[in-house]
Amino acid sequence: MRENALFDLHVHTKYCDGEGTPDEIVRAAIDKGLEAIGFSGHSYTAFDEEVCMTRKGTDRYEERVRQAAKDYADKIRVFCGIEQDYYSEEPTDRWDYVIGSVHYVRVRNANGEPAYPSVDETPQLFEEAVEKYFGGDVYAFAEAYYDVLSDVVRKTGADIIGHFDLITKFNAGGENGGKGRFFDESHPRYVAAWQKAADKLLETGAVFEINFGGMNRGSRMEPYPSRPIIEYLDARGGKFILSSDSHNASTLACWNR
Repeated sequence: MRENALFDLHVHTKYCDGEGTPDEIVRAAIDKGLEAIGFSGHSYTAFDEEVCMTRKGTDRYEERVRQAAKDYADKIRVFCGIEQDYYSEEPTDRWDYVIGSVHYVRVRNANGEPAYPSVDETPQLFEEAVEKYFGGDVYAFAEAYYDVLSDVVRKTGADIIGHFDLITKFNAGGENGGKGRFFDESHPRYVAAWQKAADKLLETGAVFEINFGGMNRGSRMEPYPSRPIIEYLDARGGKFILSSDSHNASTLACWNR
């Protein structure tokens, strides 16, 4: 693709938690003037089947995207990718590219069994996870999240690192001294946690996405990651790609409105 080509590689369909078929979304991408579109369904993750694709659904998703790539080859380039969660054990060699993402951290519950509190489900569940698994220490939750994220390229084989600071999804506003609903993003522990992860991921050469999904869904006023993180990565040679994290055709390449 040309360096200044308009494309969007983080797009979801009805096969996971998005809306629309691959054909419908490809046609919308053509109407918007995109030169390429990449689909990135959520990988099957056994402990949470509400959002991800099923195994059968994954096969159907690939079939429909590959067919769309053929059907619209004279109008747009179509890629079939995956958003691979860190805790997914599904193979990734069938995909054109991989977005590596962390949506959960793994902890042990009171019975010693594994539990997977999510960083992006609801504010209430986020707060409950902090109390239940981290003794009310939200910075411990953030440290655990970034520790997992620092390993996402090794674990998933990611070409693109998804929504780096997703843990801030519900942190806008609140009464925490004007510094965030749940925590202060300038707190030394928080900054040290993300910088440690950033330094490790920079060594991989993977691309960091600037993800507009939170803005599209009204939970954020800026993309992921935050400006301080983007500036930190950029100063150290980080590479970036713009992505909509679109869950419906109306938000494709939303930064180009």
